[in-house]
Amino acid sequence: MPDFWQSSGYRLLSLGADGRLTITDAFLRSYLTRIELAPIAESSAEELALHESLMAHPRRVVTDAEIDALDDEDARSNYRIWLRFRDRLTSAASLEAAYVNLFRGEGVDVPPMFVHQLTQILLRHILGERANPIEARAAEMLFRTQRIALLEEGTVMAADEETIELHATTGGFGSLGELLRTQSVPTRSIELDVLTADNASDYWNRDERHDLSIALNRGQPAVDALCRVLEKWVAHFLAVDVRIVTERRIDDDKWIWHVGLDVQASGVLNDLYNRVDVDEDRLKRLLCLFRLEFANPADMRPAIAGRPVYLAMAMDSDDRLKLKPQNLLINLPLARQQ
Repeated sequence: MPDFWQSSGYRLLSLGADGRLTITDAFLRSYLTRIELAPIAESSAEELALHESLMAHPRRVVTDAEIDALDDEDARSNYRIWLRFRDRLTSAASLEAAYVNLFRGEGVDVPPMFVHQLTQILLRHILGERANPIEARAAEMLFRTQRIALLEEGTVMAADEETIELHATTGGFGSLGELLRTQSVPTRSIELDVLTADNASDYWNRDERHDLSIALNRGQPAVDALCRVLEKWVAHFLAVDVRIVTERRIDDDKWIWHVGLDVQASGVLNDLYNRVDVDEDRLKRLLCLFRLEFANPADMRPAIAGRPVYLAMAMDSDDRLKLKPQNLLINLPLARQQ
């Protein structure tokens, strides 16, 4: 199996004795080479000096006066954002701890691109060196927005939104793209190969092209793979074993707990649970329901031990799927405080 997602920065981190990822200076320096922070020809002497000193010592304290001395307003803003993010990373015991801490308190205060990168790195670590290619593609849904297309025969397809938009301007491709074009993606035609069990090994040659679509219907390999990825995600962070399977509907008189895997699904599940009328359009946007069960009921809050947790994912009004895997880390009914 090739070393996939090489550009994520995963290899710049080190592995702790507890199996968790540790921040390194090399990882911190990688941010300083990004276009947002790398000096340009017009950079002032103060900006050049700050960048050079941080490249040498990426953990050093930077004073407000040093930032205020920068001439460029964008540079000042970008450095403040990165320094706040850097301090979050370096103050935590591991990358995993830093990631979870992002979602606690008053809300995420770093750019979404940073959150998505950390999600990808953590998934790369969790999937490991024997990753299943369909699981790897399914895992992309946890950090890359998907565009959903509903085919006439009832097939639900997911394709990478950024890739769709790229080819919408450069041209390229046929059937799935043509359908996406009719769903407000302005493209001449787009044809994305569908990843299946038969061609799964193709993923390793295209892992960073994000040009393989997947079917999200119940019983399809990608949906089962997503279940396995979410199980591993929960096990790695929370040290509990769970089993996740798809459901056709929630037919449970004792429904007591649920977690939406995205904003849309959270809203629908909350309304259904509270017996609020949900219109047909919102219901149609539910792409999949799941049931999560703890292998050991003692890992759950005693009052609901042994009861299932229902999950759902849904597309928004623009046919986009934006999963939030952090919801599973902060909203499960655990017996102990993580």
